[in-house]
Amino acid sequence: MEVLLGAFGDPGHAFPMIALGRALAARGHSVTLQTWTKWRQAVEGEGMRFAAAPEYQVFPSGPEPLDFYEAVVHATRDTLPLVESLAPDVVVADILTLAPALAAEIHGVSCATLIPHVYPHGEPHFPIYSLGARMPRGGAGRAFWRRAQTQVNRGLELGRVELNDTRSRLGLPPLDHVHGGISRQLALVATFPQLEYQRTWPDHAHVVGPLMWEPPADEVELPPGDQPLVLIAPSTAQDPQQRMLHQALHALAHADVRVLATWNRRLPSRPLPVPDNARLVPWVSYSRTMPACDLVVCHAGHGTLARALSSGCAVVACPAVGDMNENAARLDWAGAGVRIPRRFVSSRPLQLAVEHVLGDPGIRARAHGFRDWISVNDPGAVAARLVEELGSDAGLSGSHASSAVATD
Repeated sequence: MEVLLGAFGDPGHAFPMIALGRALAARGHSVTLQTWTKWRQAVEGEGMRFAAAPEYQVFPSGPEPLDFYEAVVHATRDTLPLVESLAPDVVVADILTLAPALAAEIHGVSCATLIPHVYPHGEPHFPIYSLGARMPRGGAGRAFWRRAQTQVNRGLELGRVELNDTRSRLGLPPLDHVHGGISRQLALVATFPQLEYQRTWPDHAHVVGPLMWEPPADEVELPPGDQPLVLIAPSTAQDPQQRMLHQALHALAHADVRVLATWNRRLPSRPLPVPDNARLVPWVSYSRTMPACDLVVCHAGHGTLARALSSGCAVVACPAVGDMNENAARLDWAGAGVRIPRRFVSSRPLQLAVEHVLGDPGIRARAHGFRDWISVNDPGAVAARLVEELGSDAGLSGSHASSAVATD
């Protein structure tokens, strides 16, 4: 098949799409990945063609920032020639990357959505997504969240109206449902099933497991000794002052552990305290290092969390913003680690959390369960097969033989 992939350029979105593209290319398909230019070498290194995605400034921090949906209109029109020239059998768009999906719809091409984290569309009694609240255990809690969802539903309806206005400008018909950025043909939910609450799943949504990829990195020397090894792995995008890294190094200075810490090439403005039991490096390969670790302290970005759990590491999660709170809540719910709210991220709570996790065999056993799951499941192969089925079904029906809507 000819496959076009489109991904937002942040690592948490680009890396899972590169993993999917690698799996599709390995199965003999011709794959083009449209993303930010900085990932060109990585994309081509995995056997795909690279296409540069439009990179519009959509936040009010520059001279002429675009409104989000205005940027979507521009990006879609910029992407239409790519879809026309490739004539793909199927398109897969990241959940934050609407342009390839809309361009595919304009050209009558089947399109899937890749969701590189837990499914954001919950049941009415679920806690509001991204708050990091606990799943309710009784009727009163479920009733509370049903009432609280009223405001969320207003926001989703506003989003539907704004997206339909964007679709109208592109000649597309309106949608009568919310979460219009998620394909109802196929949604690939790239997370562990153990992190998903029990729910009634729509037919188009499939939890395939985490899609993991990382750029090449040099080997690092581990701290000597045989004590438990703790990896401190801060976010590559959040916590610019490296507060968590500072506090974790201080917290573990006198603990009976070995510490490997990375500042992920984001050196803070003030010196980091590096105790005798720690080794500090600018970058580390998670795939090669985490299997040797006992515990990971991180901000709970989904990519880092999934890599830690797939390596059998228990996790101390210190969420900073956004879906990190949700990821940390799911980790806590699954029992494979603990979380520390942002306001409590200081040396003493971190010390106690690390001691608790390392001393609790149940937590570590549940973390090992994630590693056992990934050892017998191949998320890339599962996701690629589902994309193949979508493309094959489209080919049989002739669904992309002609465009159903105008392009102007």
